[in-house]
Amino acid sequence: MTTLYTSDHEWLSIDGDVATIGITDYAQAQLGDVVFVELPQVGRALKKAEAAAVVESVKAASDVYAPITGEVVEVNQAIVDEPALVNTDAGGKAWFFKLKIADKGELGGLMDEAAYKAHTA
Repeated sequence: MTTLYTSDHEWLSIDGDVATIGITDYAQAQLGDVVFVELPQVGRALKKAEAAAVVESVKAASDVYAPITGEVVEVNQAIVDEPALVNTDAGGKAWFFKLKIADKGELGGLMDEAAYKAHTA
């Protein structure tokens, strides 16, 4: 599995033709205590950079963007039921949704972990 990052602080874990997407630990730290998460519907077609989900904290509400084009094949109901998971395990159990990748060429514009760390430094 390959993990890539966006400048908007989303991560993608690529497994074959499916990308699991969440927000980075950096993003959740900036948001503060997460109190609400709204996820896209399974079956929804998303275009790259389209607002896909919403995460609200005690400080602010923020959109989560589709880092690539694809179709939502699964959502993580656990973070809707328990939004605080985003604060405790942003890079793991608190993934937001999974996309069937429409164009693997779009992955080329994303950052690896070293580039993302430099971006947030």
